[in-house]
Formats: sequence, C-alpha cells, structure tokens
Amino acid sequence: MKSLPYFCRGEVVRGFGRGSKELGIPTANFQDSVVDNLPADISTGIYYGWACVGNGDVYKMVMSIGWNPYYKNTKKSMETHVIHKFKEDFYGEVLSVVLVGYIRPERSFNSLEALIAAINSDIEEAKMKLELPEHHKLKDDNFFTSTANSSSVLPTTPSPSTSQTIMNGH
Repeated sequence: MKSLPYFCRGEVVRGFGRGSKELGIPTANFQDSVVDNLPADISTGIYYGWACVGNGDVYKMVMSIGWNPYYKNTKKSMETHVIHKFKEDFYGEVLSVVLVGYIRPERSFNSLEALIAAINSDIEEAKMKLELPEHHKLKDDNFFTSTANSSSVLPTTPSPSTSQTIMNGH
C-alpha cells in the first residue's frame, strides 16, 4: 500500500457501542468524513500504528477499517483500539492516528469468542511490530505535536520525517 504510513485525524464519535460492552475491547470511531477520505489503496482490514487523543501521549493502536463482517455492518467504519487504559471515554476529542502497517484482511468469525481471540492476536502482533525501529520512530513524528492537533479544518503539512500527505479528515 503506497499510502502507508497514512496520517489522519478527526473527532471521536459514538460508534455501534459494541467495543467496550460486547467485546471488552473499547474502540474510538471516526466520523464519516474521515472514513470517506481514505485513499483508494487503503483496503479494508486490520492495521497497526500510533494514536494520540487530544494533546495527550502517543500510544500503540490497532484499527479495523471496513464493514465488520461478523456484525454484517452496512456502513464502512474506522474503529481504533488504543492500547492503553483510559480513565474515561473521550467522545468529542480529536484523535490523531498514523497507520503504519497492515495485519490482515477483515473476515467473519463463527463465534464472538473467535472474534475476540483474533482481535487480541492482532493487538499482540501490533505491539511487536511497532517496536521495530522503522515503525517506532513514527511515534515521535511532529504530526502528534503540531498545533493542528485540534479540530482545525485546515490540512496539515507533513514533517520532514514523513513523505506522505496528511489527510485531515474534516
């Protein structure tokens, strides 16, 4: 995928309400405009990368992009699981993410338990891959400290360490 790493940010909105309640794996959902602006070569599936809520710390993350076949969604979504325990929900905050790599295509599962096991496996794979020097360096990218880490509607300029255009999703 030529668009990786892919930088985007947007407001966290309420999703389907299944991440925390049904799966025990909370997710932050982007608004439709962010999903609609994904480059064509970002296919559906599971990705790993870095995420920052507001002006907070940068954490590892996994993201599902697609229709969640297990749930038979009819609306494409970008659901980010930030690998960190937050004290409270952060709806309305700006989430900044860098998609660094691809783990697997999306697929359906025979049971909720199988889905949860796959997500936990994705999380472990993301943790390991993000320790690679070429991925770890993106944690410190200027994208996460730029003043655009707000709900600004202006496109952001990439830092010298990145060659990708940063999509602001608004």
